[in-house]
Amino acid sequence: MESIHVLLVEDNEGDIVLTMEALEERKVINNISVVKDGKEALDFLYETDKFKGRKLPDLILLDVNLPKKSGHEVLQTIKSDDSLKRIPVIMLTTSSSERDVKMSYENHANCYITKPVEVDQFLQAITSIESFWLSIVTLPKKSK
Repeated sequence: MESIHVLLVEDNEGDIVLTMEALEERKVINNISVVKDGKEALDFLYETDKFKGRKLPDLILLDVNLPKKSGHEVLQTIKSDDSLKRIPVIMLTTSSSERDVKMSYENHANCYITKPVEVDQFLQAITSIESFWLSIVTLPKKSK
């Protein structure tokens, strides 16, 4: 399997640790980048500030409730940019608000997952994301 790069956009330290633990356990993903707010996510994607030289991710796990710029703002920017819109974006959030779900799909999220509260269920959700998006789905080839 080719090397996969995931961008995790999450401000909750506990969720970062659990997500990293679940992704690293199966050793399928070779590269995980973490940013903790919406502005940093866009800086990463546009290679500004401290992110010069970074590689674009193959998959983005994006929280809805973020400081500086919301996940919805980040998603809208990604999906309206020809150089980024092909990257699958999974909204991974504690919000089960119908408004958030609807807004995410209106802005072309590839899927919306409400984070389970229980640790075991959270780890299983991350494992399921990994299994589906990295083992079953064919992701677009990176531009050279």
